[in-house]
Amino acid sequence: MDWNPERARVEAEALRTEHWTHWGPYLSDRQWGTVREDYSATGEAWGYFPFEHSRSRAYRWGEDGLFGISDHAQRLCLAPAFWNGNDPIIKERLFGLTGPQGNHGEDVKECYYYVDNVPTHSYMMARYKYPQRAFPYADLVATNARRTKLDPEYELIDTGIFDDDAYFDIEVEYAKHAPSDILMRVTATNRGRNPAPLHVVPQLWYRNEWSWSADGPRGKIVAADTAHAYDTSHPLMSDYRLTCEGAPDEFFVENETNYETVFGVPNAQPYVKDGICRAVRGERGTTNPARTGSKLGLRFAFTLAAGESCTIRLRLTKQTLLGDVIPSTFDAVFKERLWEADRFYASLNPYPASDEQHLVQRAAFAGMLWSKQYYHYVVRDWLRGDPAMPPPPAERWGGRNHEWLHLYNDDVISMPDTWEYPWYAAWDLAFHTVVFALIDPAFAKRQLITLTREWYMHPNGQIPAYEWAFGDVNPPVQAWAAYRIFQIEHKMYGTSDYLFLERVFQKLLMNFTWWVNREDPHGQNVFMGGFLGLDNIGVFDRSAPLPTGGHIIQSDATSWMAVYALDMMAIALELAQHDPAYEDIASKFFEHFLYIAYAINNVDDGQLGLWDERDGFYYDQLVLDGGTFALRVRSMVGLLPLLAVETLQPQLLDRLPNFKRRFEWFIEHRPELAGNVASLESDGVEKRRLLAVLNAGRLGRVLETMLDENEFLSPYGIRSLSKIHQTNPFVMRVGSNEFRVDYAPAESRSGLFGGNSNWRGPIWFPLNFLLIEALQNFHFFYGDAYRIEYPKGSGTLRTLWEIATDLSERLVAIFMRDANGRRPFNGGAEKLQRDPYFRDLLLFNEYFHGDNGAGIGASHQTGWTGLVAKLIQQLSEYASAGKSPLEWHYEAAPSDSAAAG
Repeated sequence: MDWNPERARVEAEALRTEHWTHWGPYLSDRQWGTVREDYSATGEAWGYFPFEHSRSRAYRWGEDGLFGISDHAQRLCLAPAFWNGNDPIIKERLFGLTGPQGNHGEDVKECYYYVDNVPTHSYMMARYKYPQRAFPYADLVATNARRTKLDPEYELIDTGIFDDDAYFDIEVEYAKHAPSDILMRVTATNRGRNPAPLHVVPQLWYRNEWSWSADGPRGKIVAADTAHAYDTSHPLMSDYRLTCEGAPDEFFVENETNYETVFGVPNAQPYVKDGICRAVRGERGTTNPARTGSKLGLRFAFTLAAGESCTIRLRLTKQTLLGDVIPSTFDAVFKERLWEADRFYASLNPYPASDEQHLVQRAAFAGMLWSKQYYHYVVRDWLRGDPAMPPPPAERWGGRNHEWLHLYNDDVISMPDTWEYPWYAAWDLAFHTVVFALIDPAFAKRQLITLTREWYMHPNGQIPAYEWAFGDVNPPVQAWAAYRIFQIEHKMYGTSDYLFLERVFQKLLMNFTWWVNREDPHGQNVFMGGFLGLDNIGVFDRSAPLPTGGHIIQSDATSWMAVYALDMMAIALELAQHDPAYEDIASKFFEHFLYIAYAINNVDDGQLGLWDERDGFYYDQLVLDGGTFALRVRSMVGLLPLLAVETLQPQLLDRLPNFKRRFEWFIEHRPELAGNVASLESDGVEKRRLLAVLNAGRLGRVLETMLDENEFLSPYGIRSLSKIHQTNPFVMRVGSNEFRVDYAPAESRSGLFGGNSNWRGPIWFPLNFLLIEALQNFHFFYGDAYRIEYPKGSGTLRTLWEIATDLSERLVAIFMRDANGRRPFNGGAEKLQRDPYFRDLLLFNEYFHGDNGAGIGASHQTGWTGLVAKLIQQLSEYASAGKSPLEWHYEAAPSDSAAAG
C-alpha cells in the first residue's frame, strides 16, 4: 500500500506512541444557555445565562468560540473573531435563538460550514459567511417571535442579507507541523461589489478555573521579548508561544466577568473578558497596557476591494519547539497536510464512486470530526456550588440531575451538534461511533467505553441520556454499536479487538439488567421505556403521567429490548469462540429474546400482544382498568420489530456445541416460544438459522405497508409516520381534551420537548440505517427467492437486498445534485442551490422533510446523519466488487455471524 501519513498518525495515536489529538476542534460553539452553566432555582438554562451575557461573563464549565481549537483538557483556547465595522459586537461566537425564542425551539442563525478535517486534526478547514452590513440580530428574534409552529423557521438566508453578495467569505484553516505545533491560517475574501472594512481578531485565552475557588489554577499570557510573539504559562500544562505575521494591535484582558455590565456591581479589576470586544469597536481603557493577562486579542484591520482577499498567519507551539516566528515552510506545511488528507480519504474509499459521492462522504466525516468537543460537567460540584461563589438555591437538590451525583464528565466526546446540542446524547453517540469506526476505530471504541465507565454509568446500570435529563431513557443501541465497530475494524483494518468487545459486554450486562428490572415492572417481557428519544411520535408525552391513567406498553421499547437481547447474544457468541464460558450467557440472551418475541407476537392465552392481525402492523397498547386498547398510529414504533433479526451460520453452531444443544432444546421443548419466532427450525440459504420477531408472513405484511409510497416510503427514505395520517389523523378524546396525531413532514407542530424535534413524518437517518441493515439480514437468510413488490403497486418484485440498496441510494440522494443541479437538503433556498460559492457546501441536518428531502431541525446535526458516509462506503464497495450480497455478509466479521461490514 502507498505511504499514508495520516493513517500512520491515527495508528500511532491508537498505540499512544504519539499524541496527535492533544489539540483539536474541542472548543464548543455554544457554552451559554447550557444546563451545566445554569445555577437557577427553576432550571431555566436559557434565561440564566443568555447570549447577551456570553461576551461579558466567565463560564464555569467550558469555553466557546468560532471555529476554535483547544488542548484536550480545554485549558488553552485559540479562535478567530471578526468585526465588519457595523455590528454592535464583534463576531466571536455563533448567534442563535433560545428554545423559548424559536418557533421550533433553539436554532442557530448563522451561515457556516465544516469543510474538511482528518482524525488527528492535522488538517482542518471551515468556512464562515460574514455579512458586511450590521448582523440582523433584532430581525431574527422579532420575526421568529411572530411565527407560529405552523410556520417555517426564519433563517439568516431569509433576511436577504446575502442577496447582493455583500459578505466576506472566510476560510479558517489549521495544520499541525507537529502534535504541539499548530499553524493557523485565516483567509477572507470580499464577495461584494464595493470595498468593505474587516477586522480579523484571533484570540488566545485560558479557561477560567480560578474564579470558583481560592486555589484554582490560573494561566497567564505575556508579551515576549520577540516582536509579535506571546508566551503562555499554566501550572498544569506546558508553556506555549503564539507568534504572528504583521504588526497587529494587542489587547490583553483577564478572562473574568464584567460584573458592572452583567450584574450592576463594581469590578474587582478593570480589564475583563469583554474588554477586547469594546477595544476593537474603539473604546479606550478596556485592555491592560502592561501587556499581560489571561486572554489576548490581536487585531488585523483591512479594507478589501471587491473580490480582494487577505490572509493572516499564526503559529501556536510548545516553547520547546521554537524556531522561526512564522517559518518559511508555513504554506508548504498546509499544502502537505492537505495532500495527506486527500491521500487518507482516497485510500479509505478506493472503490469507483462519483465525485459527488466522494464530496458528500468527506464533508460528512469533516462535520463529525469538527463536532468532537471537550465536555466538562461534575454533577456533585454543580449541585453544591463553588467555594468562592454564593451557594446555589436549595431547590436544585430536588431538581434536574440530582440523582446523578456520581457523574463526572471531563472528556472529549462526539456531540450531536456543536450549537443546538453541545452535549453528548447516549443513543446519538452510538451511531456516531459506527461512522468513526471507518476512519478512527480507536476513538470510536473509547467513546463507548467512556459511556459505560463507572463515573458515567449509574450504579444501578442506567446509561446517562443527555444533560437536560440524564435519567431519561434512550434506546439501548450501545451493544449494536459495539459489535458493528468490532466488525468494521476487522473488515477494514484486519484487527479483531476482543478485549474491547469483552469490556463493553461486561458493562452492558448491568445496563440490560437495569432495563429488565425497571422497564418491565410486571414481568411480562413487554416494556415501557417512556421517552425513548422519539420525542413527539406518540399520542401522549410518554415521559409524563398519562391523562387517561394506566400505562402504555410500547412497541418500540419492547422491540428495542428484542434487538438488545440479540445483539448481546451475538457478542457473546463471538466471545464464546475464544472463551467457552460465554456460551452460557449467549444461551441466556437467546432465551430472553424468545420470551420478548413471544410477548410481542402472542395474542393467545389471554396474553397481551402488540401484533394487529387486521392491519398487519404493530401498535402500542394502552392498558387501563377497563381493558387494553391499541393506539392505531402507523408510525416508526410499529416498524421497529423489523430490527430484531439475527442470522446464524451452521458452522458457528457447530463450533459452539453447548449453545447449539440449548438452542435445539428450546425448539423441541418450548414450541410455544419457538413458534412465535421466525424460522428457528427451518434452514435458509446455506442452512442458516434465523432469529427474528417477524416470520415470513408478518414480514411481508409489514413491508407491504412500509414500502407503500402513500404510507412510509418517500423518495428520500422511510418516513417516521405514515402519510396516511395526512388525510386520516389518529384522534383520541379524553374527557374534554382531544389528542391527535397528524402527518407533519417538516417542523414540529407540537410543543412537546420544546417543539424542536419532530418524529411525525420526517426522515431520520438512524432508524433508516437500522431498517436497511435489517433488510440485509433477512436477505441473508431468505436469499433471492424472497421478493417483495417495490414500491407497492409498481408490479416490480425485488429482493430484500435490492430494496435495501435502493433505500440507501434514496438517503444519499438527499445531499447529491439532482438532474437540475439542486441538492434536496437545501430546499427552496435558491441562493444555496444556485450560487457557486454556496451550492457545494454541505450541511447534515438533524432530519429531513418527508416529501421533498429538505433539511429540517438542527442544521449542523452531523452526528447520526453522518451515517450517510457509511452508506456511501458500502454502496460504492458493493457496486465495484462483482460479488454477491451473500458473500459480503460472510466477510463481515471474524466469526460467521451475519451483518454487513
